[in-house]
Amino acid sequence: MANQLLRLDRSGLVLLYIFLGTLREFGAGQIRYSVPEETDKGFFVGNISKDLGLEPWELAERRVRIVSRGRTQLFALHPRSGSLVTAGRIDREELCETASSCFLNMEILVEDTLKIYGVEVEIMDINDNAPSFREEEVEIRVSEHATPGLRFPLPNARDPDVGMNSLQRYQLNPNSYFSLQVGGITDGAKNPELVLEGTLDREKEAAHHLLLTALDGGDPIRQGTVPIRVVVLDVNDHTPKFTQSVYRVSVPENLSSGSRVLVVNATDLDEGVNGEVVYSFRDMESKASEIFRLDSRTGEVSIQGPLDFEKYRFYEMEIQGQDGGGLWTTAKMLITVVDVNDNAPEITITSSTDSVLENSPPGTVIALLNVQDQDSGENGQVSCFIPDDLPFNLEKTYGNYYKLVTNRALDREQVQSYNITLTTTDHGSPPLSTKTHISLNVADDNDNPPTFAHSSYSAYIPENNPRGASFFSVTALDLDSKENARVTYSLVQDTIQGAPLSSYISINSDTGILYALCSFDYEQFRDLQLQVMAQDSGDPPLSSNVSLSIFVLDQNDNVPEILYPALPTDGSTGVELAPRSAVAQAEPGGGSSGPWSTSSLCHRDTHCGYSQQYPRGPGRPGQS
Repeated sequence: MANQLLRLDRSGLVLLYIFLGTLREFGAGQIRYSVPEETDKGFFVGNISKDLGLEPWELAERRVRIVSRGRTQLFALHPRSGSLVTAGRIDREELCETASSCFLNMEILVEDTLKIYGVEVEIMDINDNAPSFREEEVEIRVSEHATPGLRFPLPNARDPDVGMNSLQRYQLNPNSYFSLQVGGITDGAKNPELVLEGTLDREKEAAHHLLLTALDGGDPIRQGTVPIRVVVLDVNDHTPKFTQSVYRVSVPENLSSGSRVLVVNATDLDEGVNGEVVYSFRDMESKASEIFRLDSRTGEVSIQGPLDFEKYRFYEMEIQGQDGGGLWTTAKMLITVVDVNDNAPEITITSSTDSVLENSPPGTVIALLNVQDQDSGENGQVSCFIPDDLPFNLEKTYGNYYKLVTNRALDREQVQSYNITLTTTDHGSPPLSTKTHISLNVADDNDNPPTFAHSSYSAYIPENNPRGASFFSVTALDLDSKENARVTYSLVQDTIQGAPLSSYISINSDTGILYALCSFDYEQFRDLQLQVMAQDSGDPPLSSNVSLSIFVLDQNDNVPEILYPALPTDGSTGVELAPRSAVAQAEPGGGSSGPWSTSSLCHRDTHCGYSQQYPRGPGRPGQS
């Protein structure tokens, strides 16, 4: 029946918190929601896509995700609805213990813009815990001569819920000798006390059995009980007294196991057993019981477990001193844990790229990273930096987030890749530091044209060469990579006296080797000027030209020929000598009277496609 009422109670709270969850506040760059604890997986928390100004389908497209560090992910993004939902069962008491308010903070990363949004979710309490006592039974030893009105402290109940769902009151079963009073509130806890109302008589009743009940204010009310056994003793008229009502001490968190923290001392004026004081911890939290040890005879408090400032910074304990007659007193012990620099900073690469295009503008984002240090004060303050000789800067953004950006254009031809060392150092003494590395490749951009080794080239080819023979090669280098560095060669098209250059010379586009397409004749053609172009395969392509002079080399392929005088037909010798300085005269009949005649550029048994004038005279073939 109680479980059924609890389910009804939870269902009502869930409806209320769904309504409350829609009431959000915006300020200081944060989005706020609220959700009840103990909800099922997938419970609606808030419309995150709407609050980010996005459509639901943009969450996946823009790679929106939750950034978490070191804690189990409690929330998830629902890609279809654009909602923030619970990723599992949430226990407020496990997360926030007895804090009156429980807020969970997370960051939402919009990865395509590298924007961070803070989200705060309040976990609302439900009455899912009953008050409970740590002790299974309480035994109180009291003298039979105790005066009515004497008070005996009772154990406090614990209820991890908050507000009205937490512990509200105590009850004691009706009896003739004792009553219950609740003293002043200390640290938010009500202190129950057992008050002696009448005179005890050990001979009539040696023990009294009582039941203490703790109740919360939930609906329905939950409760817990602990039995109390009051043992009546013979007379012991002095109570132990501590030398201090409150013991205060500060200890460093790196104190080794077995080290002494302090010594408490209580004295009792009685003699014998009634004057012997035994020490013990009273109503001790479980976390403190694992760390501190109390010697029941000497009162020495020592360390038996590791201290950790980052988990617990302060301990408050109550020490009881009880004599052999059952009388006792208490004192407070307040232990402050002092932080030491025992945690190195942490670097988390939230988002990064492994490649960036050369010539990208300064300010191009390479990575987004987060630095944290669990220590406090100066021990928890961190600085993050990279080597000064790199073309990058670290820029602080939101909270402890940094952006790694370029501070100038990169040149792949100078540096093809970078191994960037990120160092974060805290301000402790001595300081601790952590390093991590980011590898970055510089992607090629087609920013280098092919380059020839020389500004011009000269090639020589003997006349009467075989057609199709290679006679020279050119090479151009491109500093770019892959397609941007793949070079093809071609001849810049030109005409020589009306005939295309490709009639005489060709070039292999891949190797740059030049070939003669006809057989040249030195007596007809002696040189040729052309341009070779080298072009890469980039987008857009880049090119450069170089001049090439081709010279035809003479071979002894002509016999001497007598042109003048012609042999007479009348049988005479017909010899006539003429000086070398004689100038040719016009021939009768309107023939060519100049020193030039027309013949092919190439060898007479080939066809090169055009003709050229060459001088007539001794050693040159004449016309009939």
